[in-house]
Amino acid sequence: MKKFLTAAAAAAAIMTANAVSYAAANPFEDVPADHWAYDAVAQLAADGVIEGYGDGTYRGDQEITRYEMAQMVARAMARTNVSGADRAMIDRLASEFADELNSLGVRVAALEKKVDNVKWKGWIGYEYWRDSHAQPTNDNIGNTSDGSAYKWQKVQFQLNPVVTINEHWIGRARLKYYSDMNTAKNNTASDANEFRIDRVWVEGKYGNTKIQLGKIPYETRLDRGLVFGNRISGGILTFGNQLQATIGAGRQARDPNRNRANTVDNMQFLELTYHASDKLDLGAAYYHLKNDSAYKTGNGRFRKSWDTTDAFGSDDRNIWEVGMTYTFSPQWLMNVAYAKSNGDWETKYKQAYTIELAYNGGIYPDMKPGNFGAFLAYRYLGRGAVIGPTYNEVYYNYNGSQKGWNIGGAYVFAKNVMGTVQYWRGKDIEAAGDTDMSTLYTTLQFFF
Repeated sequence: MKKFLTAAAAAAAIMTANAVSYAAANPFEDVPADHWAYDAVAQLAADGVIEGYGDGTYRGDQEITRYEMAQMVARAMARTNVSGADRAMIDRLASEFADELNSLGVRVAALEKKVDNVKWKGWIGYEYWRDSHAQPTNDNIGNTSDGSAYKWQKVQFQLNPVVTINEHWIGRARLKYYSDMNTAKNNTASDANEFRIDRVWVEGKYGNTKIQLGKIPYETRLDRGLVFGNRISGGILTFGNQLQATIGAGRQARDPNRNRANTVDNMQFLELTYHASDKLDLGAAYYHLKNDSAYKTGNGRFRKSWDTTDAFGSDDRNIWEVGMTYTFSPQWLMNVAYAKSNGDWETKYKQAYTIELAYNGGIYPDMKPGNFGAFLAYRYLGRGAVIGPTYNEVYYNYNGSQKGWNIGGAYVFAKNVMGTVQYWRGKDIEAAGDTDMSTLYTTLQFFF
């Protein structure tokens, strides 16, 4: 047995969210006017959704069986001319009495999707970086003046809510929090260690057309994140089927904890991908960036060399790219891409390319316990031809130019528990001569 208050509470919560106070007369003789659920009960009755026992009473001061409540909810569910607010109220009640409704033969298998229009996913995990360079100068990428390695150990908590707006639109966001394990501090001067929302956008789908507006994560598809794997504040439009076009415009900046002065760019891009067959995908892209000072003065990563502020002398940067992905089997694929930028930089700074062989999704295998993935790649990252690669193992390195071998893998230890290891070994490309560098990046993640 359960009092009516439980069901009324769910209804009242929904009505309170709408901030509406109804003045309709109470149709149920034995529900006192000062009852805390009065407004909700009165509105449902006024709308003809709840009919009580047929004698003008609801008997709200008496105990009511869950079976009796389910009968009323079942009758309400059968109605078609119900407002959106009342429908949400009915769905909430139906979720509460799902077992009883099933016993009545009322199908509620898909009801959960309609009831809870906010879904929460995310992960809690441990991250470790070790970034080492032979270059014995302050190169703005985490090294100390003597060239010793930079180490970072952090625990991260990440939430990814998805809000259903209607049949076409959803809202998405990402909330992140870091805790520094070296200092045991929750917050420091760097906002990398603060709880923040770093992505928030709405997404609409109409057939083969997708619209995204807000602060949007985007990873270039044809190169698996070689040129760009960051966020853009603006809009992105994707349409097409076999031949798909993605058009984007807005502003982009480095991650807040690694930002440089004057490195916020106006950005526009066009990416075309063609699904030639079940095995072959082809692509081409164009990116245009404009910054009124960074490209001329060489602020941050736009310097030709770290010991000078000389840049390529233009407010604009243009990058062209081509790429392909070939799938040998359900487990094996190869990705190749090449990008080149404009400007008077030396060729070694204004080109980038990747050749990658991946097994079982690389570091993104299917989340089945015992499953694993791996990849092997050679990458060349000229600072003029990349905007912000998505590769975690070169997170600190894309301030400059690097080339070398990249290897990594992932293993699913248990349901929703996965570990990854990624290693990059190669050279820092500088005017004075190439020097050794390496980066190790590992994670242990618990998904929910």
